[in-house]
Amino acid sequence: MNIPALRLHNQLIAHPRFTQPEQVVAWLGGMQGQDYPGAKWSIALRLPDATDADVVRAINAGNIIRTWPMRGTLHFVAAQDVRWMLMLTSPKNIAGSASRRQNLGLDDKALARCREVFAKALQGGKQKSREEMYAALAQAKISTEGQRGYHILWSCALHGLICLTATGDKEQNFALLEEWVAPTQEKTREEAVAELASRYFTSRGPSTLQDFIWWSGLSAAEARLGLEAIKSKLVQETVGKFTYWMPTDISIPKETPGAFALPGFDEYLLGYKDRSAVLDTAHAEKICPGGNGMFASTIVIDGRVVGTWKRVFKKAAIEITATVFTNLSQADKKRFAGAAKRYGEFFSMPVNILWVDSLAG
Repeated sequence: MNIPALRLHNQLIAHPRFTQPEQVVAWLGGMQGQDYPGAKWSIALRLPDATDADVVRAINAGNIIRTWPMRGTLHFVAAQDVRWMLMLTSPKNIAGSASRRQNLGLDDKALARCREVFAKALQGGKQKSREEMYAALAQAKISTEGQRGYHILWSCALHGLICLTATGDKEQNFALLEEWVAPTQEKTREEAVAELASRYFTSRGPSTLQDFIWWSGLSAAEARLGLEAIKSKLVQETVGKFTYWMPTDISIPKETPGAFALPGFDEYLLGYKDRSAVLDTAHAEKICPGGNGMFASTIVIDGRVVGTWKRVFKKAAIEITATVFTNLSQADKKRFAGAAKRYGEFFSMPVNILWVDSLAG
C-alpha cells in the first residue's frame, strides 16, 4: 500500500476534483487555520487554478467560516458545517479549559457577561475587528489584559455566538454566527460523530483510529463510535503495527504523484497523529523545531517530505529559499520549481528559487 500516494489523492493535492474553495473545505471537514495566509494557500493548491482573491471571495461571501472546532484550534470549515461541528466539539474543549479560565479570572458569570457585550455590539449585521471587540469589552469594564481577550473571543466562538468573517485591512473581522451563517438542519450528536468520521477517513485515508482521535479532539470512546458507524463505507489494511482505514471506492491514477509546495500547517502533515508514513522521524525536528507548534512549509516529492521552504515578497517577485534534507536531483528540483511557480500564480507574481542543498545538524 502506497500511503503517501493515497493521501495525496484523497486530500485532493495530487488530483483536484472540485472548482470552488468551499467544496474543498467541506470535503476535508476542516482545515487547520491559525496561519491565515498559509491556510488560504492550502485551499487553493487543491483547486486547479485558484488565486488568493478567489479564496478571499469565498470567505467574504460567508461560504467558508474560520472558527475553533477540532481541538479548540483555528480551522476553516464550510458554512453548512460550522454549527454541528461546534455542537460536537465545544463541550470537551470548554471543559478542558477550566483551569485556564480560573487562572485568567474568567468564571461562567464573567463569560456570560462577555457574550452579552458582544451580542449587543454586533447585532444588526455589524462586523468588528479584534481591537474593536476588545474596545467593547473595555467599555463594559472587562479587562482583556494578558491572554484574557483572546480566551474570551475563543470561548464566545465555541459557544456558537461569534465567528471570524470578512477580511478587514489586516485581519478578519468578527460577526454574530447566527447573522453571518444561514440556518442549517440540526444533527444529533450520534449523526455528527458519524459525519465527522466519514469526512475524516474519506479525505485523509489511509489513516488510523488514533489519527482520528488526535485530529478531532473527541474522546477515544466517541471516536470509536464514529468509526464503527461508517465501517461499511471503508476498507482496512494492516501495515506493521498500524491498522489503516480508507474509502472503498478509491482508485489512484498510475502517473507519478508529483512535487508540491505545502504551507506549514497543511493537513497533509497536521491531519495525523503519526506522520512517519510521509516524514522520516529524523527530520521531524526540522519541520517543528523543539515541538514549538510552529510548522515550517514543506517540500513534498512523490509524497515524501524532503525539505522546507520560506518565501519573501519582493517588489517584483517572490523569493523562495528551498532547503532540502538530502541532495535532490536536477529533475526533482525542476518539478518543485513547477510547484513554486503555481504558488506564484496564486499571488499573480513570478517566483525565484534559491536552493540550499543540506541542513546543518
